[in-house]
Amino acid sequence: MKRILLALVAGAFAVAAHAGVTIQHWLAPSGARVYFVEAHDLPILDVEADFAAGSAYDPSAKAGLAAMTQSLIDAGAGDLDEERISARLVDVGAHLGGSVDSDRAGVTLRTLSSGAEKNASLDLLRLVLTRPTFPEAVLTREKTRTIAGIREADTRPDAIAAKRFAAAIYPDHPYGVSPTAESVGSLTRDDLAGFYRDHYSARRAVISIIGDVDRAEAERIAQSLTEGLPAGLPLTPMPAVKLPHEETIKIAHPAAQSHILVGLPAVRRGDPDYFPLLVGNYTLGGGGFVSRLMKEVREKRGYAYSVYSYFTPRGLEGPFEMGLQTKRDQAPAALKVADDVLAEFLKTGPTESELAAAKKHLIDGFGLRFDSNAKLLGYLSVIGFYNLPPTYLDDFPAKVQAVTAKSVREAFARHVKPEDLVTVIVATD
Repeated sequence: MKRILLALVAGAFAVAAHAGVTIQHWLAPSGARVYFVEAHDLPILDVEADFAAGSAYDPSAKAGLAAMTQSLIDAGAGDLDEERISARLVDVGAHLGGSVDSDRAGVTLRTLSSGAEKNASLDLLRLVLTRPTFPEAVLTREKTRTIAGIREADTRPDAIAAKRFAAAIYPDHPYGVSPTAESVGSLTRDDLAGFYRDHYSARRAVISIIGDVDRAEAERIAQSLTEGLPAGLPLTPMPAVKLPHEETIKIAHPAAQSHILVGLPAVRRGDPDYFPLLVGNYTLGGGGFVSRLMKEVREKRGYAYSVYSYFTPRGLEGPFEMGLQTKRDQAPAALKVADDVLAEFLKTGPTESELAAAKKHLIDGFGLRFDSNAKLLGYLSVIGFYNLPPTYLDDFPAKVQAVTAKSVREAFARHVKPEDLVTVIVATD
């Protein structure tokens, strides 16, 4: 019955996720930063613990360590193995999840807010966060699985392009490093335990809480989850991102279609230019069939089924990427059209009608991006981790509406410079 109830309410919309979200935030006695939204409409509690422990913190020659540490953090904790952890989650109808990216690694919990279930779930989350065991047998299994995945990916043109593109636009920077079979194969249990001790500390932590608890209980939850964490290392800045020089990299592959990526490091989280870039990119390549790239590359010439562009802000300059797949004998022509579209957009920006359409789509659709507690938790964690304003969600429509064609042109001129664009083509004649 508990699992059925959780499944039912997990899909329900939360009133708190609409405009007017009140985000409370504070520094816990442990040193962790806490972000909290009180929402009593559903008997659900969502919690996320994020750490400055993403792949950019992997030591040299140990690429994949951050991801493996995050993956195994709930594979054993205290005197519980992974089967017993799973069984306890089933017993209380809760779910543990998690993720890792370049900047951060995290663990999420979704539980019923009724006393027994909530307390048991939070106790389990605390155990996982503060006493992971990283079992040797599980590590061996996951290394084998991960290495097999890497080797398979290294045969696919899309994966080859993505890895080479990251390395090319982030030369000599952690953002450009990808795990290899060799680097993952070298990982030991001591590596995982050491990475955990160094990076999973309260002062590197952001706790995001949304759901059916009050402020006092949220404070107790955050402190309980973080007071037993390792002391850790001080958070030191990552090296600055250096812009690449314009170049085209061609990689041989027998695939029938060429995979093309064009881009460069572009924008940080919190950069005020993000909104002009977001609005402008909707017209350039982020708006699906209404975007210029789709119209010119697909609809008018039939060079590609899909063509796109997007910005991915990170703690440091995240990538601007423009991509497409096309028949290899069409690759030069398709790439020229895409480059010409970008060049024209950099020169003129959106028209007034394109600008109005982009704003309407982004503003009208924004509420659907956080129309449930689970979605809102994702925004809450980003706001907290990257120190964005607590009013970010409420400010979004006005920020988008304030964008002008001039501000789009100026933002793109600052962040997308042709002399720094890298082009990667996999499978080309």
